[in-house]
Amino acid sequence: MKWIKQLPIAALLLCSLSANAQLFPHDGAFTRQDTLRGSITQERAWWDLQHYLLDIKVDPEKQSVSGTNTMTYQVKGEKKKLQIDLQPPMKLSKAVQNGKELEIEHDGNAHFISLKEEQTIGENYEITFHFSGRPTVAIRPPWDGGLTWQKDSNGLPFIANANQGIGSSVWWPNKDHPSDEPDNGAIIKVEVPKNLMDVSNGHLIKTERNRKANTKTYTWKVENPINNYGININIGDYVHFSEKYQGEKGELDMDYYVLRENLSKAKKQFKDAVRMMEAFEYWFGPYPFYEDGYKLVEVPYLGMEHQSSVTYGNGYENGYLGRDLSGTGWGLKFDFIIIHESGHEWFANNITNRDVADMWVHEGFTAYSESLFLDYFYGTEAASDYVLGTRMAINNDRPIIGKYGVNYEGSGDMYYKGANLLHTIRQIINDDEKWRGILRGLNREFYHQTVTSRQVENYISEKAGLDLSTVFDQYLRNTKIPVFSYTVKDGAISYRWENSVLGFNMPVKIWIDGKEKWLKPTTEWKSLELESKQANIKVDRNFYVASMDILGK
Repeated sequence: MKWIKQLPIAALLLCSLSANAQLFPHDGAFTRQDTLRGSITQERAWWDLQHYLLDIKVDPEKQSVSGTNTMTYQVKGEKKKLQIDLQPPMKLSKAVQNGKELEIEHDGNAHFISLKEEQTIGENYEITFHFSGRPTVAIRPPWDGGLTWQKDSNGLPFIANANQGIGSSVWWPNKDHPSDEPDNGAIIKVEVPKNLMDVSNGHLIKTERNRKANTKTYTWKVENPINNYGININIGDYVHFSEKYQGEKGELDMDYYVLRENLSKAKKQFKDAVRMMEAFEYWFGPYPFYEDGYKLVEVPYLGMEHQSSVTYGNGYENGYLGRDLSGTGWGLKFDFIIIHESGHEWFANNITNRDVADMWVHEGFTAYSESLFLDYFYGTEAASDYVLGTRMAINNDRPIIGKYGVNYEGSGDMYYKGANLLHTIRQIINDDEKWRGILRGLNREFYHQTVTSRQVENYISEKAGLDLSTVFDQYLRNTKIPVFSYTVKDGAISYRWENSVLGFNMPVKIWIDGKEKWLKPTTEWKSLELESKQANIKVDRNFYVASMDILGK
């Protein structure tokens, strides 16, 4: 009972893991700024991101960031103004192309650049953006978003960003929309005081000592496409250890950066990283970023899924800050942050939603990955116990899919309602090798791509050989939980789906006097002769449905 009382708080924390708690309007009163941020405007549509070169200086004393972002893009259509995003109080001071300063029209978080030169379709061009300021401070990261400026136990600066919900434009200028990623990766150069280290995405390719400024500059290179919110800086008195993992695509660099004081604890706790890699390569296919390696980096907040630079702040203990979010005991068999945030390497960083309204593609699959980790090491019953236990965190307050074009996510139920939807689909398919093939196929078919929910839904239906459209509509676009209504009378069971979307026809497994039976209910009554006049009916627990004997027997 103690767990049940604690659950709403834990669930609230969890459902905010990927972003800020919903700070957007719930009545449809969206603003121009919402549209500029959340839609593919004509000033975004005509060009395609190719590369970022982010070159910055971080000043811990002033809590400021300054520098440049040189952005390479390819022209796709007729030239218009170019939209770049940077949120106040950060200031975009200058934009330069081929040595010529460009005119900037500022409109809140959006900035429109007037280009002086002709732009040839198919050609690549560069613009360098100059910016500076004191970015929004994240009071309670990762939920409120921004930069966090803390100190370690020795009084040294401990700094990191966490900005999925609020947007990466909270601290650097970029094309802040998930539909477009730099196809050729990024270079991230970060200058910090000489007694500190920056850890960012990809591989460290250079370290420079700046004797006059008493600083060091760390240069990191990302080979693969990367989502904007995944680009990160982590600054502290780090120590490093590493290992090589022999994975499906060969040798993978696995690097770990932790505060000096936590090295011994990290060497023990981070063993879950290799276990994670083994389980998830089995279920999802090869780690998607072999070229960039895998990192776990300690940060002064809970953690996030920054691509190839997963951040960690779970206190070096199993569970979610020491708690089991499922209430079953299985959640204490692994470090929640290592497993969950690393699962995002496949779902969020490899397969990325094209609009945040489809964020369940990130969070539903990754919440489900927690149970698959258990399945791999502890068996299917353990995995089922866990994912069913997380149903306590589901609120059914609003649809999982949000509103398109206005940067509006769906319900926090995208986590564990999404996980239970996928667990239910696994039961419907009733063939674990086929299901595993679908999960691996998703990561192969949509490798390094941005996608819509419909693409994912259609792929699963196609590969399953089933029309699951009403199943997805029921759980993603509706708040009702379907009810298997039935009655047993005169040696027959009559049954149908209620509380469901139009045309809902999900197959379901039931138990009749302890014997397994598959039914194909619709919203119309069907009947089945039984072996006896009365029978005990039970819906298989792995289906996320309710059941009701309409005669109450």
